[in-house]
Amino acid sequence: MGRRQDSNPFDDGGDVNPFANPKGDSKLSPLPQERVHYERGGTTVEITLDSTVDLKVRKKELQAKENELKKREEDLKKREEAIAHAKIDIEEKNWPPFYPVIHHDITNEIPIHLQKIQYVAFGSLIGLIVCLAWNFIAVTAAWFQGQGMSILLLSVIYNITGVPGAYFLWYRPLYRAMRTDSALKSGFFFIAYIFHITFCGFAALAPPFFIQEKSGILPAFDYLTWNASLGGIYFIGFVQFALETAISVWVIQQVYMYFRGSGKATQMKNEATKKISLAAL
Repeated sequence: MGRRQDSNPFDDGGDVNPFANPKGDSKLSPLPQERVHYERGGTTVEITLDSTVDLKVRKKELQAKENELKKREEDLKKREEAIAHAKIDIEEKNWPPFYPVIHHDITNEIPIHLQKIQYVAFGSLIGLIVCLAWNFIAVTAAWFQGQGMSILLLSVIYNITGVPGAYFLWYRPLYRAMRTDSALKSGFFFIAYIFHITFCGFAALAPPFFIQEKSGILPAFDYLTWNASLGGIYFIGFVQFALETAISVWVIQQVYMYFRGSGKATQMKNEATKKISLAAL
């Protein structure tokens, strides 16, 4: 009697291969593309890894991009070094406060042991402006009293050329020399400032060598004999120019002693250090 084969209770009806492709295709589906982010010099380079792309080509492209970034970094570094070597300073106009026309900041830019000289030099610049303005008033008053036009025209020329000339020819060179504490930059200052002192001394006396009209302290006494007001105006002008000359002589003396030796530089630095120490205590 034939033996009946019992069915397997755990048999689900057939052998099923979970890895078999129901369509009979043995090829696997491609994996999704992967993206790798490579960062170099602040620039993100995105690389797509595809099984169909030759990795050697990708490597060459990446190397080319690295070389380009390195070249840009070197160019930027060279430009920064060139700017630093040229010492290009962007000077913001901040003086006078109500209408800035120049850059001026003694407190923050001039070394503390040189600030006194710089402040006095700046005072001489302002003093020159005052002297030239008063001279214009004096010669205008003299013109109303019958003096010629040539002295008035000269006064106008002095005001137009003297003020900007003083700033560009001797004050700004001195300011930059003090800011960098460099004697090499003070050479042009001495030449221009000697001319400035000569002009102020001549204006204080104002002898009528080049013009026939009377001006300055010498004719002021003549004016006092017949016009006290006009004589007083001229006398005030003389005092202003005389004071301007004295201040200018002190400035050039101090600058010369500092930049030309005689131990003045070391002495001023030591005094400034003592003042700072005492202030800190």
